[in-house]
Amino acid sequence: MSYQKYGISPELVERIKAKMKNPAAKERVKKLLEGVTKADLQNTGKVQRLVKSACTILNERLSPAQEQQIVTFVISQRIDPNNTFHLLKLWGMFR
Repeated sequence: MSYQKYGISPELVERIKAKMKNPAAKERVKKLLEGVTKADLQNTGKVQRLVKSACTILNERLSPAQEQQIVTFVISQRIDPNNTFHLLKLWGMFR
């Protein structure tokens, strides 16, 4: 998995995936990400705030190192939320 290259543990990913199966949590995260643009996902400060907010919603505690690994991963993926191919690629990565 490419996220492992950034030091993100598969255990963390599995915990997050399990928590995202809760419909209420999933809707709150969707609302958090509503209106996010490609430029937002290339801005370190905004990505860091999104990660912290999502962790709060999912009641997940991250160390500063884990948080930085996730931020670096998101920025390096150059995600365009309006590009279906980018979203399918991410979905396949975390299936």
